[in-house]
Amino acid sequence: MIFVVDDDKIMRKCIARACGKGTELLEFGDAISVMDAIATGKIPNLILLDILLDGPDGFTLLNELVSYPDTAQIPIVIVTSLDLPIQDLSIYGVVGILKKDTMTPQEIHSYVQQYAP
Repeated sequence: MIFVVDDDKIMRKCIARACGKGTELLEFGDAISVMDAIATGKIPNLILLDILLDGPDGFTLLNELVSYPDTAQIPIVIVTSLDLPIQDLSIYGVVGILKKDTMTPQEIHSYVQQYAP
């Protein structure tokens, strides 16, 4: 299962489409909904996460995820317009960063194949 987290509905749908047909995924527009889903037992194999979210941002969600043993090891791909160094984020389980203005569907699909086949 994959979580796609972005407060922009159009971007969220584009990312979800790039994951590929038949991929089990849930879409979220905010960090609180992600944590609510996890609290009900839905633990994803991969999270595609926008950092600039309405309400608690993606950094808040990253901190929350590493706080619990059952979510600390979830691979996360940041999908953002910000310039972020991956080495600073690897402690949060970040395995990649995709720039919104240059990413391709193939790059998204590659992460899906690698972490949530």
